[in-house]
Amino acid sequence: MLELDKKVFGHITTKEVIGADPPLQGMRAMLEQELVILASQLGGLGPERLAELLKEQQARDARVNSRPGAMALAQGKIKLYNEYSKRYADIIAQRMAQRLGP
Repeated sequence: MLELDKKVFGHITTKEVIGADPPLQGMRAMLEQELVILASQLGGLGPERLAELLKEQQARDARVNSRPGAMALAQGKIKLYNEYSKRYADIIAQRMAQRLGP
């Protein structure tokens, strides 16, 4: 069973991603805002902490996507969540590469 009040992307919860509220357009704005906040918090982190954050985000993704075929779920919002989660993961990976650079 999914923990609906568990945060999966900044302050966004599972319930907001898979439920009817907020609507898709509202969700896009929320995800964009959280991405900016999350990316800004990566500044002074070392490679080990960045790797931990990446692993944690991947675990959140697995939870959100654990029931992808359930028709009652907001498929468009789940797809949008996956897009923003990937963007965040890419930012983390870039920061890790910069910290580990030559």
